[in-house]
Amino acid sequence: MRPEEEVAEPANLRFLRRLVTVLTATMIGGLLLIIALIVTRFNDAPPDLPAEIALPGGAKAISFTQGPGWFAVVTDADEILIYDRITGQLRQSITIN
Repeated sequence: MRPEEEVAEPANLRFLRRLVTVLTATMIGGLLLIIALIVTRFNDAPPDLPAEIALPGGAKAISFTQGPGWFAVVTDADEILIYDRITGQLRQSITIN
């Protein structure tokens, strides 16, 4: 057989090669999309946090969370203190049993 003569490729092998190429392109596109989403999320502005919070009775903060218009502090006295974000005033105090 001479090099100029090409052997016909079986149909299932041609289909498999195309399938692998399409799947590779899909995986690369998905990876680029995930990277783009991560980059855009980390470039967002961080949430505004209060500079200082005065806790009643000398309590110590254990954790902090916030929502739209409020933030909350969990204290070592098993209380959840909910403050107004704009005024900084205590809205509600919840005792944990």
